[in-house]
Parts: sequence; structure tokens; C-alpha cells
Amino acid sequence: MFSKNVLLFSVLFASVLAISASAQMRPSMSGKASSGNKADMKKLNTDSVKEGSAWTLTFPLGDHVESTIDTLTYNYQRTSIPAMVSDAYASTGNLGAEGINMIYFQRPERQPFFFQDALDAWLPSFRKQKFYNVYVPTTILSYGFAGNKQTHQDRLSATFAGNVNRRIGIGAMVDYIHSKGAYEAQAVKDFVWGFSGYYTGDRYEMQAFYQNYSLINKENGGITDDLYITDPAELQGGVDKIETKSIPTRLTAAHNRITGDELFMTHAYKIGFWKTQQVNDTLSREVYVPMTRIIYSFDLQHHHHLFLNTNSTQAREFWTNFYLNPDRTDEDTRMTQMTHSIGIELIEGFQKWAKFGLSAYASYQTQRFKQPTAFEQPELSETQIANLTPLPAGVSVPPTANKSYLWVGGRLQKDKGSLIRYAASVRFGLVGDVAGDLELDGKISSRFKLFGDSVRVQANASFSNKAQPYLLQHYISNHFVWSNDFGKSRNYKVEGELLIPWTRTTLGAGVENIQNLVYFNSASLPQQYGGNVQIVSARLNQRFKFGILHWDNTLYYQKSSNENILPLPQFTIYSNLYLKFIAFKVLKLQIGLDCDYYTSYYGLDYQPATMSFHVQGDDKVKVGNYPLINAYVNARLYRTRFYILWSHVNQGMLSKNSFVLPHYPMNPRRLEFGLSVDFAN
Repeated sequence: MFSKNVLLFSVLFASVLAISASAQMRPSMSGKASSGNKADMKKLNTDSVKEGSAWTLTFPLGDHVESTIDTLTYNYQRTSIPAMVSDAYASTGNLGAEGINMIYFQRPERQPFFFQDALDAWLPSFRKQKFYNVYVPTTILSYGFAGNKQTHQDRLSATFAGNVNRRIGIGAMVDYIHSKGAYEAQAVKDFVWGFSGYYTGDRYEMQAFYQNYSLINKENGGITDDLYITDPAELQGGVDKIETKSIPTRLTAAHNRITGDELFMTHAYKIGFWKTQQVNDTLSREVYVPMTRIIYSFDLQHHHHLFLNTNSTQAREFWTNFYLNPDRTDEDTRMTQMTHSIGIELIEGFQKWAKFGLSAYASYQTQRFKQPTAFEQPELSETQIANLTPLPAGVSVPPTANKSYLWVGGRLQKDKGSLIRYAASVRFGLVGDVAGDLELDGKISSRFKLFGDSVRVQANASFSNKAQPYLLQHYISNHFVWSNDFGKSRNYKVEGELLIPWTRTTLGAGVENIQNLVYFNSASLPQQYGGNVQIVSARLNQRFKFGILHWDNTLYYQKSSNENILPLPQFTIYSNLYLKFIAFKVLKLQIGLDCDYYTSYYGLDYQPATMSFHVQGDDKVKVGNYPLINAYVNARLYRTRFYILWSHVNQGMLSKNSFVLPHYPMNPRRLEFGLSVDFAN
């Protein structure tokens, strides 16, 4: 199977190169290259063809945030390994599977539908949605694969962007991951797709997108004995090698599936005036200058979680409680969320005295939850009923619940100016469980000349006093049930960053204090810690360059004041040593080794039934203190990128303790291949 894929990849790669080369080097009608064609060739060889621009949106008013178009050659190979998510990513091992970012300041905010948190890296979301303004319609098609017949991994993704004219643009995307996993009962099938569109007129503008996802993950509960990785000879009578698929796992008949979609649209009507703008000494034109935007935004989300397990013997060894059915688990939880927002914005810069932008808005949100109950289970026998676990005293979880929330907020921002830029926002909760909620955040940045180059300084600060999501308060399933009355969590956070370009150095530091932190305890139940937890963090990003030799390094330091409820690796290092050069005048190459490493700590454990990460119990084990080293070749020829990756090349060399979560080892050493083509029509 692997050799067939290599052959297919080679044929496909050769075909793409032929098409790419012929497209770039097509002669003129006379058979000779014209001066224009020569100029075009020069542009293509230097990758200076205009690609356009990209942006994401802020919620809820839809302001633009500058983004990028993903066509970089640098580290393209990391799109095929879980470590692509973070320099310290704790996962169940497979690409597309559950994981959590152990660099605390990089973690996304907890979602109301908490099952999404473990798969955040692979799910579409509002913050990831990009809009493109391109000069020519472009399709970026990528395919990567690895493994043999038993451990095969495929990832196919495509992004399309096109403009009808300078005001109207459309886009679409698809991302498909199918991986059987290196270990038993670890298969993943993730399918994400969506489309978007926008119109930016003088008076009216609209941006909208629709995203849909279906992620299926087999759950193996981890391997039964860590010695299969650390010392297989002890378990196999002196035989030191073992096929990963033959290692027994704690579960073999369980899987999670989460599905959902999101529809978002924002409309704005701009009130302003026409102004004569001088183009040159002889030409002028009329341009529309907006003063005020009146905005309406709409967001609709559906989310569905299904957990299934059909092996009752393994279930009784893995779980303690059976509230709904003692013989099998077949449960689903659903949430529908709808948000309407209206706002008004005074636009920065429409007159000389308008030095900043100012906006205000109101958001009304409804949430509907549906959870399993004993009455929805198939008819149980008297013996099965006798084997059910009684609900804890005082616990009552309704099968459906409806929640309504109302917020008001505002934002002050200055996005223009060469010296100082800033933004500050506030949001108050008025109705529902969020009544009394308060969120404040602000940032300020500045650039100034020092030793002939621009130095950038940025600082951020935030405070929040927020209610807990409904599902952390009230939840029922076959193995877990809770009914809580958690108080609001209060977070204080301050961060700063300094960028020094001539030394290729970025320095960052931050501190956060959390009061009433909600975490999952050793019994996999949410629990609130009434005290304070502080996290201190510092970051150094240092790049070196000696001719074609490059050495990029990122070092994180972080310290949690309470490792019992918020464990974190203290030091994290990502180091990338590579050669970067152009061969044959057109082939851009990056050849190197990279390494992820973090210090040992008592890592979080994973609970498949709720897709949550929780602190370990009494029999704690440490993870970390293990380097993950990869050798790779990245290349770019015109608009074609490809990589060859030998991942985890150090397997068994320095240490065998290759666990990223307790009882979940890393993928073993293997070759991986990938190809990406930018089709510009």
C-alpha cells in the first residue's frame, strides 16, 4: 500500500511539475519569448506575483483583522503531524485526534459545547474563517499521506478564492483527514467544509460564511501497559521489538462523533459624504468617505455529540458508574445557539479630528440544550435496572433546557498612525446567567526607530468576571452526571512583547491570575477551586542566519502556582536547524531537522466519554522530557510545494518514554509525503 502511494505521489508530482512548467514557460504565438513573457518569468521565479490579501473578522461587529494566505514553503511539512498545533501539544497521538495545548497562554477560550475543546485544532470556527481579495481566482490544493496499509494516513485539503470584481469575492474550503492511527482503535475520520462571500460597496457591505463539520474518532483509552513502549522485552520474554498495532488497548469498541455547522453574516450600512480626491496634477476623482456604520450581525450554530461503546466488559474495567444502561453506551448531547447583534460605529479618520473609532452594540443570544435521559433508553430488563448506578443525591438534570442572554458593549480603537495604535473594549451581561458578567480588554502598540530599524512594542491587559457554561453546570450521560452551582470565574491578565528586527529577536512575558477556576478533577468531574491560581510566562524567539544556514529557536517558560489543578510543563523548546537556498535558479529548498521538547510534568489524563482532559489520580505518571525530532525536505517550484518528512527519527535512541499523555504514546518513526499546488486561473 505504501509503495503504491509513493508511486502515485511520484506520478502526480511529475504531472504537476510538467503542467506548472508549461504554464509558466508557454511561448508567445511567434514561438519566441516576448519581453512581457520574460518579465512574467522573472516574477514567477522570484515568487513576486501578487497574491492579494486576507482577513478575519471580530465578533460581533465584523471588523477586519489582517491575515495571511497560506502559501509559505517554510515548515510546510509540519501540517502532517499533531505537533503542528503547538510546541507543547498533548494529544492522543493521531493526526486529527483529541488534544490540548499545554502552552497555557495559547489555549483558546473554553466553548459552551465543551466537547469541541479537545478537537479545536481541527474544527472550523469563527476566529479561523478567512476572507480573500485576490487578483486572479486561486485554488490551493494539498495532499499528504503516510503509513502502510494498517496505519495509513491521508489529508486532503483545498481552498478556493475568487473575485467577481473588486467589491465582490467568494471562497470555499474543504479539509479531509482519514488516519487509521499507529495503534489499535485509534482511527480518525474528520471532514470539514464551508464557503464564504462578501460585498464591500461604498454604502453597503456584507460578509457571510457557512461552515460544516463531522469528526469521528475511535477511542482506545490508552495502551494497557506502558512497558510495551518503554521496555517491550520485559513483556515479551526478551523480544525488544513490537508492532504498534499488536499492543493491547483499554478500549476497542468505543468512538466519539461530533457534528455541527455555523452560519454567520454581518451587514453594515455606511453613512458618509462624497469627497474630491486629487489623483495627480490634472486628474481628480470622487470618493465616498464613510463616517458611521450601522451594523447587524447574525450567528446560528448547531452542535451534536455522540458517544458509543458496545463492549460492556471493557466498559466495567474503564468506568465506575452506569446511569442509563449497564450493557452499552449510546448517548447524544445537542446544542443550538443563535445570536443577534446590532451596533453603531463612528469610523476613524473620516475627518482630521476623528483620531479614533468608537462603537457600541447589543447582543441577544439564545441557547437550547438536549441531553439523554433514562426514559429515552431502550426498554431495560429488571436485571439491567438493578445494575444501574443511582443518581447522586440532589442531582436533577432536565432533558431539555433553554437559556437567554443579553449583553451590551463598546469599543474604542485607533488603527491608523505611525507612532501609537490602541484598542479597548468592554462588555456587560444584563440578562440570564450572564447578568453581572464583565469583560474588559485593551492593547497598545508602538513602533519607533532605533539603530536605523523599527522596533515594535506591544502590551495587552484584560479582566473578566464570567459565568460558567451551562453544560459545566448541568450534564448527564451514561458514565458521568453532575449538577453544579459554580460561581463566576475572575481572570486578570497582562502581557507584553518586544520585537527587535536587527537581532531577529522577539521577547514576551505575561502573568494571569484566575479566581474560581473550573477544572476536571481526578474523577473526571468538573470542580471549582475557590482560591487563586497564577500563571507566569516568558517567551524568547531567536533566529540566527549564517548564509544559507538558519537556526530558529523558541523558548517558553511558564509556571503554575498550583500544579495539582493546573499542571504545565515548565520549559518548552522548539528548535529548527535548516539550510535554505535556491537550486537550479528556480527550486526553493528548505532542508533540515526540527525538534519539539518540553520538561517532564504530571500531565493531564484524557477521558473519552466526555472528551475532557483532567488531572491525574493517585497513581500519577510523568510525561515529557522527550525530544521529538523530525528530518525534512521542503521545496517550492513556481506554484508547487512538496515535502518529504521522516518524523520521529530519534525513536528509541535517546529515551523510550515517548508519551505525550499518560498511556498515549507518540506515533512511531515513519516517512511522510505531501504536495500542494496553487492553481491561479
